[in-house]
Amino acid sequence: MPGAYDHEQVESKWYEWWESQKYFTPSAEKAQQLGASDKFVMMVPPPNVTGSLHLGHALTSSIEDCLARWNRMRGKETLWLPGVDHAGIATQSVVEKQLYKNEGLTRHDLGREAFVKKVWDWKENYGGRIVDQFKRMGVSLDWSRMCFTLDDKLSTAVTEAFVRMFDDGVIYRGNRLVNWSCTLRTAISDLEVDYEDFTKSTFISVPGHEGKYEFGVLHSFAYPVADSDEKLIVATTRIETMLGDTAVAVHPEDQRYQHLIGKRLKHPFIPDRDIRVVADPVLVDMNFGTGAVKVTPAHDFNDYECGERNQLEKINILSEDGRINENGGKYSGMKRFDCRVQIQKDLEELGLYVGKEDNTMRIGFCSRSGDVIEPFLKPQWWVKCDDLARRAVDSVKNGELKILPNFHEKVWFQWLENIKDWCISRQLWWGHRCPVYLVTVKDSEGNTKFTPSKNTNSHWVAGRTYEEALEKAQVFKTQESDQVVLEQDEDVLDTWFSSGLFPFSTLGWPDTESLDFKAFYPGNLLETGHDILFFWVARMVMMGLYFTDKLPFDTVYLHAMVRDSMGRKMSKSLGNVIDPYEVIEGTSLDNLNKKLKDSNLSKAEMKKSEDNNKKEFPKGIPPCGSDALRFGLLAYTIQGRNINLDIKRVVAYRQFCNKLWNATKFAITNLEGFEPIPDFLECQVGNLADRWILSKLNTAIETVNTKISEYNFGEAVNCLHSFWLHDVCDVYLEAIKPVMKSSDPREVQAAQNTLLNVVEKGLILLHPMMPYVTEELYQYLPAFPWKQESICKVSFPSALPQLANPQAEEDMNMVNEIVHTARSMFSNLQLFGKNPVIHIKGSQELNSRLEGYAPVITTLSKAGEASFSNESHPQCLMNTAGQFEIYLEIAGKVNLEAEIKKLQKKETLVQKAIEGIMKKMNAPSYQEKTPDHVKKEFENKLQTSQEELQKLNAEIEKMRSLLTQ
Repeated sequence: MPGAYDHEQVESKWYEWWESQKYFTPSAEKAQQLGASDKFVMMVPPPNVTGSLHLGHALTSSIEDCLARWNRMRGKETLWLPGVDHAGIATQSVVEKQLYKNEGLTRHDLGREAFVKKVWDWKENYGGRIVDQFKRMGVSLDWSRMCFTLDDKLSTAVTEAFVRMFDDGVIYRGNRLVNWSCTLRTAISDLEVDYEDFTKSTFISVPGHEGKYEFGVLHSFAYPVADSDEKLIVATTRIETMLGDTAVAVHPEDQRYQHLIGKRLKHPFIPDRDIRVVADPVLVDMNFGTGAVKVTPAHDFNDYECGERNQLEKINILSEDGRINENGGKYSGMKRFDCRVQIQKDLEELGLYVGKEDNTMRIGFCSRSGDVIEPFLKPQWWVKCDDLARRAVDSVKNGELKILPNFHEKVWFQWLENIKDWCISRQLWWGHRCPVYLVTVKDSEGNTKFTPSKNTNSHWVAGRTYEEALEKAQVFKTQESDQVVLEQDEDVLDTWFSSGLFPFSTLGWPDTESLDFKAFYPGNLLETGHDILFFWVARMVMMGLYFTDKLPFDTVYLHAMVRDSMGRKMSKSLGNVIDPYEVIEGTSLDNLNKKLKDSNLSKAEMKKSEDNNKKEFPKGIPPCGSDALRFGLLAYTIQGRNINLDIKRVVAYRQFCNKLWNATKFAITNLEGFEPIPDFLECQVGNLADRWILSKLNTAIETVNTKISEYNFGEAVNCLHSFWLHDVCDVYLEAIKPVMKSSDPREVQAAQNTLLNVVEKGLILLHPMMPYVTEELYQYLPAFPWKQESICKVSFPSALPQLANPQAEEDMNMVNEIVHTARSMFSNLQLFGKNPVIHIKGSQELNSRLEGYAPVITTLSKAGEASFSNESHPQCLMNTAGQFEIYLEIAGKVNLEAEIKKLQKKETLVQKAIEGIMKKMNAPSYQEKTPDHVKKEFENKLQTSQEELQKLNAEIEKMRSLLTQ
């Protein structure tokens, strides 16, 4: 066994062997015969194929692997199924940028088929990186069932789902507003929109434009009232959208404007535009601004609803690339933000521009391109969500589906009870192409009999194949000689559509007779971050219920979000993203600061972050290994909604791995030639220390099983950390060192059996959290009858009632208190190494209970001798330890006069500190001007200082009394 723990050596050799032994591959044949309680099924949240592992993935994999290994070791047939998402927008963006950079071409230059082939080539070359990273983390996924959301199996499921929903009327065509990225020329989901708040006039760059443009202001301008000298002043943050205005709304109870309701307004740039004043109590707050609101139904979500209520025309003024279209009059062809600038100038020239002022506003940016998001009117495919959402809500209300922690239920209900229909089409080429076809009918001479509408369902059919769609389209023929022509929709489906099917598409659905589907569906648990509760979790529940009439899982556990030590969200724009490899392998301070230079931080923020990096990581991040990172992330799950990750704690867990290594090495050294007793734990043998540590082991077993079952991983980590560090290393191993040299073979054998069981069971308890180091150390343990070929195959321990020994634990607690007090006395008087002698006085009952521990106390306290006594020892220095008095012999070992002087110096300093605190608290303005939290700090400091002063006084008096003897 190597002399020291080396995480690189330990973590480089086990994963390939685990895979080769198929430890993570369950049997569908066996699982099909088992009841639900004997199986554990969980799907990994599929990361994007473009991605690399970040700390969010690391936290997810740490939690899920802990659960998978724990359930597997408890004898359950366990499927933890991996997958990767094709990530439509993200992947297409990466390949498009690469194509333009390397070849100077766009996807349109290549054409759809050639471009999609390019993306597949990219996926084959680079898409496996995240799988390798997951393996580096030691996760026990069943890679034999690995899925990619564009695999044939999953694509078949996506097509089936779309066709069924279309034929059922759940999917429909609608010309409605979407979030539009002009750079990518596609609709995007809410999750792909990053919001930024502006509180005042701010100039920013916009992709596809030159220069910078003003945001964070409210423009006011006037519409002339037709056939009148009146003007109606309106305000807007997006003045260019006035080209699409079709109304101005006022409140029906606003006396200022009642005479104008129904009147026509004159558009200054589009004279034939019909703009009317409408009454709308929903859109308008008559106490805000002028009380008159311009309405652009095709470019604002609230205005769209107003347009629906008032039957307003919806005029789209933008082309897909963000230029003003033919509906913008003389501004046609201009980039939208150049148009913004020009319209302000033109309104000023006409005398219609009133002015602008700073205005707090939130702007949405495309997370992929950085472009400003535009509400855009476009025909899209939509899913009706009201009935689907109702079932998802009911499943939580009736207890069929648990959401943990349960405070997330409120968000679940808020979102699903107010759900909007879901836009599922994207204007991309990479993804599942919509299996739906526009129908055109031609007569026998090839003349089109009618022009099909792309805006509604009327002329569309869905089909699993072209042939099926063609057969369905025959109903459009009015004569036998008519010809039906089909044109497949160009759009692809939203990535979340295929992800919503993931729990059952990966198992063979729609083939409900497939072995995996029958064996493993429905699953048990969905574990993920709370940020995708709506985007993914809710959709899996809705689609699972719709297509299988079963919940895809019965429990949802949502972990906290990882933030930096300053509590900030980790993002590339802040330069504070920590790559797990930077923790596993280590990195320099220069590398950490280099990321800041690539961020969007201001100079002041960058300086603050650099100072924080220098403070947190003066020498960079030392290499910690996967086990320490996993253990650290699990420890943080105790925090709730957010994890403010302090890497220094992970570094401390790297030292913990070293402790495990040394403890196991000590055990191996003392177990040479030893023959263990298989049923040792059934016997009540061994000395007091043995019985105590076995009782503590039993408590740890019970605690870990309970806490993992409750998803309380932080408490499980704390329990094992304390057990190994304090109970095993600090106390038990030290206590048995003299025993191992004993001439009594029975005492030695009992200690050896105890030591083996404690180390073996302790490693097994840690294995779900720290798989690499525990496998390594388990393999080094000497052979014993119940040893398995791998720790992965070992049964997870269950608590044994016979090991519980409350009296042994109570006794050892008293011993530890005595040891702590004695060591504190030795430290204060610098007596370590001078063989100090202590006498311990307690009641007759307590002395008789603990006198057998005297050798343990001697060893642990590093005393020269420790004994129990029924008498006081006035010639000794005394301190109390619970119900005991500890007498320390100091004759010839301590210069009392010198020690008294030291204590008096401390006494003076503490007294001055007390006087300083009292002076501040007695100041005339203290009560009125000092914040409550500061007052509390002063009160705590005063109390602590006063208690310290009392102790110093007592120490001085003790030593003075000894001088007079």
